[in-house]
Amino acid sequence: MIDGCRIAENSYFVKHREAGYENKSYEEIAKEMLRLADAFVMSAKKDGLVNIGGLLTLKDDSLSQQCTNLLIISEGFATYGGLAGRDMEAMAIGLKEVFDPDYLHYRIRSTAYLGEHLKAKGIPVVWPIGGHAVYIDAKKLYSNIPVEEYPGQALVCDLYVQGGIRCVEIGSVMFGKYDENKELIPAKNELVRLAIPRRMYTQSHIDYVIEVFDDILEKKDQTRGMKIVYEPPYLRHFTAKFERLAEL
Repeated sequence: MIDGCRIAENSYFVKHREAGYENKSYEEIAKEMLRLADAFVMSAKKDGLVNIGGLLTLKDDSLSQQCTNLLIISEGFATYGGLAGRDMEAMAIGLKEVFDPDYLHYRIRSTAYLGEHLKAKGIPVVWPIGGHAVYIDAKKLYSNIPVEEYPGQALVCDLYVQGGIRCVEIGSVMFGKYDENKELIPAKNELVRLAIPRRMYTQSHIDYVIEVFDDILEKKDQTRGMKIVYEPPYLRHFTAKFERLAEL
């Protein structure tokens, strides 16, 4: 089963980093990857270049028919399945346009531009930069905040307050567990993901994000951690509520 929500971006890196693929098109590389799988699932809001929808494809005809029958009784007929016709058409077009070499080059370079400039400022980023996002190592940036006070979530809140930048924690809020004494077992990393929407931002927007990090660096030693005041039984990173810890 392949989760192919970023299959075009992955094809870009295969072409430019894997020997033997330099003369293949991005679409040819994607098709070669998909031939290796029994199934392909995709949130089309990523490399489908649409704002809603997704798809599931299967090699097994019997299993495909079962899914189609379930779709009919739960969402609608297979030709629309919960989506408006205009959204289906937009997805069909997006799945073609996403493999355009000029689009992919601009997309990957925009993300790299952000990561390179943040690194030059001294912001600890996961290196090398990938295709869809820049990841900040919040544990290193906020070395004064222990992991049980969620440095990643602290950075998420600071970026929103300082610059209106909306991002997400990929750390102990998302992946942390509790032991039998209700003590936090931290995640392996405390990261913040700056995921960049497609066809939305210009370079001036990216430059603005870079500038906001000047304020983050200036105040990082005074930044306090967070505590969870509400969390659901599952997937707490979607709906948990936090409070900023007071000064000691």
